[in-house]
Amino acid sequence: MMADSGLDIHTSAYKETFSYALDNDLILNWYPQRILKLAKGNSLLELGLGHGYSALILSKHFSRYLVIEGSGEVIQLFKANHSSETGIEITRAFFEDFITTEKYDNIVMGFIMEHVEDPGLILDKYKKLLAPGGSVYITVPNAEALNKRLGYEAGLIDDLMKLGPGDLELGHRRLFTVPGLKELVSKHGYRIKTIEGLLLKPITTAQIITLGLPRNILEAMLKVGVNYPELCVGILMEVGVEE
Repeated sequence: MMADSGLDIHTSAYKETFSYALDNDLILNWYPQRILKLAKGNSLLELGLGHGYSALILSKHFSRYLVIEGSGEVIQLFKANHSSETGIEITRAFFEDFITTEKYDNIVMGFIMEHVEDPGLILDKYKKLLAPGGSVYITVPNAEALNKRLGYEAGLIDDLMKLGPGDLELGHRRLFTVPGLKELVSKHGYRIKTIEGLLLKPITTAQIITLGLPRNILEAMLKVGVNYPELCVGILMEVGVEE
């Protein structure tokens, strides 16, 4: 049995009391739907269970679906909250240690690259598990989001790349930018197929909650953000490898 790990200490950020629970609700329900518009084939391997939003959505659309998760507590939280979803196959393993002979048409790396010790190692490892013509979908937090840029110019943030309290609670090791992510995937032998933004947020989450903005406005921030990855809270990139 896999020993408990330091991953479990960050599970407070996976509960509704987390300061950015609204962002999670919006983005984590949105990006799997965007992936489904792009994905082809019958199989999908997902790295990271997290809040479980994407697993609940993606698992219903592929005849072969598997999610890898390193935190036993995250898995337990998911099973406790979604006891009826017994058909979702979850393997407990660190991404670096997972071994299989299978190849997948789609591989999803949803907000895990900011957590891992070596993103390049993950990209290299899972490139070997990608079926011919398949795609890897990477989502990461964007250090240069519009709300952060405004905070920087207002003197409220002194360094866009500095990890904030929310990042630390989530266990983030780094943030990304669009140019930085492009450079990383290219360095490890991938070609970029598509890139889009996740949530164009002009003000802080606390301010949005205080204003009580209606759902249609929040959804508009998601829809408009698709075309502005450099300004969004998150980045969604589809990449593949040369045949």
